Amino acid sequence: MSEKVRIAQLSCGPEYSGVQKEIYDAAAMVDAEVFFPDIMLDDVREGFESFGLDVRSPDLKLAIGRAKALVEGKIDADAVFIATCFRCAEAAIVRNELRRYIHENSSLPVVSYSFTERTTSGTLLTRMEALTTIARRRALLAREEQEGITLGIDSGSSTTKAVVMKENEIVGTGWLPTTEVLKSAEGAVDLALAEAGVTMNDIQAIGTTGYGRYLIGKHFNAQLVQEELTVNSKGAVYLAGRQHGPATVIDIGGMDNKAISVLDGIPGTFTMGGICAGASGRFLEMTAKRLGIDITELGPLAMKGMGEKVPMNSYCIVFGTQSLVNALAEGSSREDVAAAACHSVAEQVFEQQLQEVDIKEPVIMVGGTSLIQGLVYAMGQLLQTEVVVPHHSQYIGAVGSALLASGFVKGE
Repeated sequence: MSEKVRIAQLSCGPEYSGVQKEIYDAAAMVDAEVFFPDIMLDDVREGFESFGLDVRSPDLKLAIGRAKALVEGKIDADAVFIATCFRCAEAAIVRNELRRYIHENSSLPVVSYSFTERTTSGTLLTRMEALTTIARRRALLAREEQEGITLGIDSGSSTTKAVVMKENEIVGTGWLPTTEVLKSAEGAVDLALAEAGVTMNDIQAIGTTGYGRYLIGKHFNAQLVQEELTVNSKGAVYLAGRQHGPATVIDIGGMDNKAISVLDGIPGTFTMGGICAGASGRFLEMTAKRLGIDITELGPLAMKGMGEKVPMNSYCIVFGTQSLVNALAEGSSREDVAAAACHSVAEQVFEQQLQEVDIKEPVIMVGGTSLIQGLVYAMGQLLQTEVVVPHHSQYIGAVGSALLASGFVKGE
């Protein structure tokens, strides 16, 4: 068994809210060890005074001192986990500044999280898994070309995707709604194999990702079973031809969203989740259904509308739908409502998650929602940049899995 990944925790409040046990449990699930860096009182004073934030909380002052010790190499760690209570504005400022400080001044992967009393180990698992993956598999994540014949499967909450790659080319794809996890995966794989003109006997390595990655990984006897944060970021920069230098990856999914800051193909900081499904692809599906159109028609329709004409509250998917219904009842056009829905989702992702990562160009949008032109346009307007949507962006997880799985091809 490989050595435990040492994750330094910088936090305020999880011990008092009952969340600390959940953090420990999530780390144990991925064979990692969470620890609090030991520093001297003078280190706390010096770190706090030099950092420039006039915070009142002693725990936040301690977190700042610990962060400075990590950056200066006084503490041995493989990754950093920053956790503060979502109710505290002061903690939110410190959390963001510490994340940025560590990311810019060290090579340590870092993730920040604002917890509630209901945070569970399951909620934290993907984040812990991503931190340990970066620490353990940095060489694999540096892979820039696919070799051999490999299969990647992404078992998502809404759709299941499969991709066959051969000698650095995508030769087969499959896409089905996720109903029964294994049945959907088998169907998507059959489609990809048929398009590629190969059989399972020709496949040299398999990679899986997404919500159902463990189940389908076991079913297909996959060599690589990996969380979507690292897989999607790698797939995004690969498809966009931006494997060198900085990039920002945005994936607005059916249930949660991911924003990832990438450098040379390896994630540095990342965030996932969201306050409510009103900021997800699910809300856009409901919008399309209410407008009586297919989800594929929503993007072009939105491009013809003016979203600012329609007040939209989609922090909650229920209230968002109510805003949509009210707007239509008051005579708003279908085009304006579609544009407002796209802008609302983009605005929430911007407010809730893109503040947690360092946005550097190119900004790459991936996942099924990247095909919704109105959403991509709205995101570009908010970020004041041209958003890149690479070919095959909807297959991002499957592509990343197939690419990384080639590291397990025999003879490699």
